[in-house]
Amino acid sequence: MILHTEIQGEKDLPQIGRRMAATALALALAAFATACGKSSANAPGGGPAAMPVQVRIATSAKIPETTEYLSILKSRHSAAINPQVEGQIIKILVKSGDHVTAEAPLLQIDPLKQEATVSSQEASRMAQEANMRYAKISLERAQKLHDAGVISKQELDNAQTAYDAAVAQLKALDEQVRQQRVELHYYSVSAPMDGIVGDIPVHVGDRVTVATLLTTVDEPGALEAYIYVPAEKARNLKVGLPVRLFDSAVNTVSETEVSFVSPQVDTDTQTVLAKAPVQNPKSKVRIAQQVRAQITWGIHEGPVIPVLAVQRINGEFFAFVATNEVKGTVARQRLVKLGDTVGNDFVVLGGLKVGEHIIVSGTQFLQDGMPVTEQIQNDGKSGASGK
Repeated sequence: MILHTEIQGEKDLPQIGRRMAATALALALAAFATACGKSSANAPGGGPAAMPVQVRIATSAKIPETTEYLSILKSRHSAAINPQVEGQIIKILVKSGDHVTAEAPLLQIDPLKQEATVSSQEASRMAQEANMRYAKISLERAQKLHDAGVISKQELDNAQTAYDAAVAQLKALDEQVRQQRVELHYYSVSAPMDGIVGDIPVHVGDRVTVATLLTTVDEPGALEAYIYVPAEKARNLKVGLPVRLFDSAVNTVSETEVSFVSPQVDTDTQTVLAKAPVQNPKSKVRIAQQVRAQITWGIHEGPVIPVLAVQRINGEFFAFVATNEVKGTVARQRLVKLGDTVGNDFVVLGGLKVGEHIIVSGTQFLQDGMPVTEQIQNDGKSGASGK
């Protein structure tokens, strides 16, 4: 009998444990319900508690109106070297990158044919000079005979005419020889100014014409940016507009301004050429290098918004703004249209006005219409607004 009672007590132990667990769960639920009731009672209107957020008042800033275009750097003092005569190259006296002075020889074109022409012209001149001397002697003899009454005046005139013709022909041959000698000088191609030799696309043995590019000579230092502006935008293009040049890494190359605007439109590209001087004392950029040119058309006032306050959803940009409504201060999600960046802010093109309170913290936890308490942030520092 005693054994049976002990066994029955052991069977009742699991039931007692279940009753104690149920009682503890009921007490926990009651405590949670009480806490929720107190929290709801403390919130305005019995709604959820307001979330503290930092806000920045939307201010107006000076916003530059800019546009970027492709630009090519060219030397302000550059010369393309083409031969003035045809012939075969027999010597190349320099290499790319050499520093040369004015009149320094660069290439030599075979001058043998021209030298033969000069020699032939000089021989003709010498023969004509002999004819001129003979005509002079004949004229002097005729003059003496005429004075003595031996020959007529007509014969004297004939001698004078022969002499004058010989002198004129000698002068013509002198000019021909001088011209051929000048042309012979063209067979030695020289530098037109001090500078650096560019690429030399020709080789010894190549036959060149007056249209063949032999090389270039560029004066180091000052460059010029060639900016190609679409014709529809060119009506606002004028001398003096600020220009910022920067490379592919967005590093500023030069701060300059437009110095020249072409009066006509390129028929092939429908662009207008604008030029801007580029000082290049440290040779940061090179001739023919492509850079980006940012032209500033003007400056206007407009609202800006911090970059960190903007959310991008499905390709659209949104921001939360703290607004005062009947039930208190709430967060409202606003679709905004943005422009370029100015420092750490976006330029606002639409959807936001100056003076509105932009929420800049905790935006990832906010929902449209959620109650908030504002803490005004000024110049990177925040302070409670008391709202």
